[in-house]
Amino acid sequence: MVIRPTIEVGENKCSRAASNSRERGQTWLGGLTMASVPSCPYSVITDRIIELLERGVVPWRRPWAGGEPPRNLASGRHYRGINTFMLAVSGYASPWWVTFNQAKQRGGHVRKGEQSTPVVFWKWLEVEDRDTPGKLKRVPFLRYFRVFNVEQCENVAAPAVGSATGHSGFSAIEAAENVVQTMPKPPRIVTGEPRAWYQPRTDTVNMPARELFADGEGYYVTLFHELAHSTGHESRLNRPGIADLAAFGSQTYSREELIAEMGAAYLAGACGIVQQTIENAASYIAGWLKRLKDDRKLIVIAAAQAQKAADFVLGKHGADTDESAEPGE
Repeated sequence: MVIRPTIEVGENKCSRAASNSRERGQTWLGGLTMASVPSCPYSVITDRIIELLERGVVPWRRPWAGGEPPRNLASGRHYRGINTFMLAVSGYASPWWVTFNQAKQRGGHVRKGEQSTPVVFWKWLEVEDRDTPGKLKRVPFLRYFRVFNVEQCENVAAPAVGSATGHSGFSAIEAAENVVQTMPKPPRIVTGEPRAWYQPRTDTVNMPARELFADGEGYYVTLFHELAHSTGHESRLNRPGIADLAAFGSQTYSREELIAEMGAAYLAGACGIVQQTIENAASYIAGWLKRLKDDRKLIVIAAAQAQKAADFVLGKHGADTDESAEPGE
């Protein structure tokens, strides 16, 4: 089910909540414009992504350090959604992250002058339904915390890099093929035309012949992109843009393309595949810069849906996510 982040609650209540929680990195989104909420999680995340793109870095095309996705040291849980990309491009070798208080609770501290990285997550609240007096409805509440890599801390013990779960001896290509072969309710995969596409009407993925790709990694990243699209089929996640075909160039079309891009990145990272240099990188980056500046919510929403797409392909549909659980303070 697609999360709709704009919630309808009284503006005064939202304003008070935003004012009271701003220092803690919490933000009510209903009834407020982006400009009226300086700490709005959408703006915090989108500004950071835009900054990276303007430096020529495409976050969803960067693998995480050592093949290990970022994790919270206190809970051991992997960060997910947009958090994966935000943390993976930080440049630290360790995949382990903590909040300021978690570092203190472990007998250490964050070094003075270190810069934090924001992570977002959802909480669900019950509020009165304006359309049905006396009844409650569940609405999403987006929050963010700031975290630090253990390399930014002193006296915080963490497992060594490379000690987290690996691929059990599988090569990246073997792992990728295993993902394809074990996908639940897969679409039909055919080799016909010399281009890759997904057709929702027939629920079919077409892939060019393998020998047309420079390497196996390129083949599987392309296939993962199309499989991510296929998860939007009405028999799977029933996602707008696939279940209801979107017009080329529309906002829904752009979001679906970003979902497929990020979904492929999650799957490639899970298999240990390093994505190759983007062709026409300058025009590619310029295109996404414009879309992100026009729609401040696009990157967060797309990343959450891309995570669900990757989870489906990996057979983890319905698994808990850290986007709906507080990381701890």
